[in-house]
Amino acid sequence: MFEATISVADTDSLLTLFGACDQHLKQLRSALPVEISARDGKIHVQGDEESVTQATEVLEYLQSKIARTGSLDTLQVSQVIARVRSDPESLEALPIDVHEATRVIQPRTNGQTKYVEAMRKNDVTFAIGPAGTGKTYLAVAMAVEALKNQQVRKIVLVRPAVEAGENLGFLPGDLYAKINPYLRPLLDALREMMDHEQMKRYMEEDVIEVVPLAYMRGRTLNEAFIILDEAQNTTTGQMKMFLTRMGFSSKIVASGDVTQVDLPAHTRSGLTDAMARLGNIEGIDRVQLTTSDIVRHRLVNEIVRAYEQGAKKRR
Repeated sequence: MFEATISVADTDSLLTLFGACDQHLKQLRSALPVEISARDGKIHVQGDEESVTQATEVLEYLQSKIARTGSLDTLQVSQVIARVRSDPESLEALPIDVHEATRVIQPRTNGQTKYVEAMRKNDVTFAIGPAGTGKTYLAVAMAVEALKNQQVRKIVLVRPAVEAGENLGFLPGDLYAKINPYLRPLLDALREMMDHEQMKRYMEEDVIEVVPLAYMRGRTLNEAFIILDEAQNTTTGQMKMFLTRMGFSSKIVASGDVTQVDLPAHTRSGLTDAMARLGNIEGIDRVQLTTSDIVRHRLVNEIVRAYEQGAKKRR
């Protein structure tokens, strides 16, 4: 029998850690064959050495999370347990520092952790994955962090307007009104990380810029964090044009879902092509997210799996 002890900051944090009616504690006991008790200001964990080590990792990480946010829920507990059991090193990912002081954003799965680390370490990051894996949300969070820390001077949000054939002239309103429907996912993510007035001011001052892909031609963007959303709907030529807009001290993130390509038949996706063509260049990284990285409603995961299975049967 192996035993480990963990110090407890105070009674309130212990109650939050264990959860109402010890629900978090029951989750941990159910997942790992350990006995957990609290006495004399310490948590005692008993069991075989590997299980005790994993349970201790979970409890220490959850304690640090409570210290940062003051709260904990059952979903977060189950995610941390899963991550520790598959890859304990993934818990080293740092939270993303966005403008909202009360909001903590950080990767919730191993795949998301690799994605955030890739964006931190590289100037160009490609990411593919199904809906709900956080491709757009985490990229916007990293852009906001870079702006807040003065690593860049502006954020540029880009998306191909495939449904309108890149020809926006027939739509009513000014440019922003024309492209708003296409950039809505990016703007929704941004609104969660900044207050309305600050975001409005940044957009008026061109600190945050939203543009359709077709309007990127001929530009050079220095000290910018540039996000290309729905990148699977670019052609090879469009992707080359987009990537070569990159100036000094800039970062690019291009993400998309290669199972949802809206290009004409037999047209190669620029995202697929770029990931294959540029993957061995230093400073460029590729990340593949899967259904295990979906963090939306649990049914999204089931829906994606059902469609994937249907596609396999038709092959």
